[in-house]
Amino acid sequence: MLFFNRPEQSFLRSILLPVLLVAFATFSLGAFSIFRAVGSSNEMSAERQLRTADRSIRAAVQELAQQQEMVAVWDDLVMELGQNELDLKWIDANIGVWLCKTFGQDEVYILNERDEPISAAIASERVSVRDYDRVRAQIGNLVSGLRQGSDTAHGQHIAGPGASDYLVTGRAVHDAHLLELLGRPAAVSVMKIVPESDAVPQLRGREHLLVSIRFLDGSFIKQISDRNLIEGLRFSVIDSPQVGEISVPVPSDARGRIGYFIWRPELPGNRILSSVGPATAVAAIAILLLLGALIYRLKQSTAALERTVLELKASEAHAHHLAFHDVLTGLPNRALFEDRLNHAIARTQEGARIAVMMLDLDRFKHVNDTLGHHAGDSLIRDFSIRLAKLLGERDTVTRLGGDEFAILHVSVAGTNSAERLCERILAVALEPYDVLGNQVFVGTSIGLVLAPDGSADRVELLRRADIALYRAKAEGRNCFRTFTSEMDETINVRRIVEEELRIALDADDGLEVAYQPQIAAGGAIVGVEALIRWRHPVRGFIPPSQFIPVAEQTGLIVPLGEWILRQACQAAQSWPNLFVSVNLSPVQFRTANFAEQVIAIVRETGCDPRRVELEVTESVLLDEVSATADALRTLREAGFRIALDDFGTGYSSLGYLHRFEVDKIKIDRSFTQSLGQGTKAAAVIKAIVSLGHAMSLTVTAEGVETETQKNFLHNAGCNEMQGYLFSKPIPEKQVTRMLSRASSSAAQPYVEGCQFSKQAECV
Repeated sequence: MLFFNRPEQSFLRSILLPVLLVAFATFSLGAFSIFRAVGSSNEMSAERQLRTADRSIRAAVQELAQQQEMVAVWDDLVMELGQNELDLKWIDANIGVWLCKTFGQDEVYILNERDEPISAAIASERVSVRDYDRVRAQIGNLVSGLRQGSDTAHGQHIAGPGASDYLVTGRAVHDAHLLELLGRPAAVSVMKIVPESDAVPQLRGREHLLVSIRFLDGSFIKQISDRNLIEGLRFSVIDSPQVGEISVPVPSDARGRIGYFIWRPELPGNRILSSVGPATAVAAIAILLLLGALIYRLKQSTAALERTVLELKASEAHAHHLAFHDVLTGLPNRALFEDRLNHAIARTQEGARIAVMMLDLDRFKHVNDTLGHHAGDSLIRDFSIRLAKLLGERDTVTRLGGDEFAILHVSVAGTNSAERLCERILAVALEPYDVLGNQVFVGTSIGLVLAPDGSADRVELLRRADIALYRAKAEGRNCFRTFTSEMDETINVRRIVEEELRIALDADDGLEVAYQPQIAAGGAIVGVEALIRWRHPVRGFIPPSQFIPVAEQTGLIVPLGEWILRQACQAAQSWPNLFVSVNLSPVQFRTANFAEQVIAIVRETGCDPRRVELEVTESVLLDEVSATADALRTLREAGFRIALDDFGTGYSSLGYLHRFEVDKIKIDRSFTQSLGQGTKAAAVIKAIVSLGHAMSLTVTAEGVETETQKNFLHNAGCNEMQGYLFSKPIPEKQVTRMLSRASSSAAQPYVEGCQFSKQAECV
């Protein structure tokens, strides 16, 4: 160590020594694991072969009895043995020689009722019956025991003292044992020859016996070896395995053991070791060389690593910042905001007062769609900078996603600092933005909730702020609303309305369409506007203003609009000279294949698209500009007429009128009802009529309720009028009756008749 400088000593202690120790431990553990696996594999293989050989020895008796049963329970054999002169060739072919050749039995004898041999076969050859004398004495106990034992079939073989419990067939009466026979281990089975049916008589106690002998040290060894893939199997009367060999005893039913089967077991572990050992050694050497190269490389990299550590420490703060801040704006993200909100809520227990605000930009989607996502990102960044400048040190602003923001404001008790902050945010949001060379104007809507006046729970505070934001957007946008309990009740009512409207729509119950006539300048009905009505079975008539907004926000407006269109087109079939006008929601235009669905419904009802007028509001033209233009173009090409409803109350851009090629503009009822209250409404109406005529558009005035209004609109040049002066919205049948009465009283204009008759149909 004295020859190394301090950095090198540090390298040796901290890197080289641990690496060498780990390498040594790894190689030692690897070698131990390999040899342990080899030994375990060899042990399992030897144990498997021991179990296999033992089962084969014990199964020899069972197999011998099963082989005998194939011929011993046989009508033909009983009948043949009952003949005065035996057909020995038949017996050889079917019994003795056949059992030897087919199953490898070594000796087969047939004994008569006096237990004398009448047929003998040894090694697949017929031999003299006198050869039976060789084994008579040793198997005599089996023969006599079988004669004296039970004659009940389907029982176990007759077992004497020390007999084995091998499972055997139950179809024939037999006795089977492992014995030492002629100095050799043998399986011996004696079985009564009986008929298989009652058609062949057989005297009990006079049965012939079938004797089968299978020596276990002959072909049986080859059979076990072939079946179980045991090589080098041999028999020995003593247990004398050599090195590397194993043995299994051959038990005797009469005495302890006859001998032993000995063989050299298959050792797969050794084979694996011999095949992978050299490769493993080469791999170990290669690893050592690589390890040396790695150590050298590590030494060179130590200095660079130290520099990297310093850089990582420097970037750790930056990574921590990114983990809790929005990438686009640099503002705190939701996780950091919620953490600060939790701490602020805890401080409210000590008397602190906080406010939570939810914001989103008005018309941000329009900017994003028309100028692109880069413009939208630029707008978000500019707005976040303006917000951050308005907040105090204890306040937190976060970007929740998209154009949604949240603010945690720590206010002073007894002041309205939260409300003043909302007003300042509204003011700065209205200032123009320079976005990629374009001047953009947007606003913001704010939902405000105060704590602890509202709730001391984070989730509840955010929920209530979101409800207040929803109210601000619903009430015209570019404003803020403070949460009240009434808002929560409104949300519950809206949820109930949604559920009941969905049920009514699915059941087609309670919903109906009313039609308000549209009158030409000459007084005749030229069309009707289809208006939805809902008669609730419990709450009675529900105004459209209560359920249409719910339907638009929940998406129910899509199936509801299709239902209204289908009903209106079916009704129009009864009025061939009228057009029918149907209102469309901006939400419907956002559905895929909207124009194709409208065309399909009209065709399904058989209505002429040229008699269908589709009313859209100016908000439809402002949202999803390209998609809306494509849908309106498709509908106009199919023959539909397009009317711009509530004209004059919104953006009312001449560019939109030209781009979307509408056929009609409808003056909003607010202008009509303001007639006579000053000159401003009259001037606006005249301007709208002049504009419409200049662009070759039909002009319709809504909300006509008095003769004065009607006369002014007529003189101003309105092409059509609509309002309670002529008729309220009425059911389909009443429209039909009105048309019939108008045609029968053609002497005077229909409007005058309706105006003065005061009948229910005309009210």
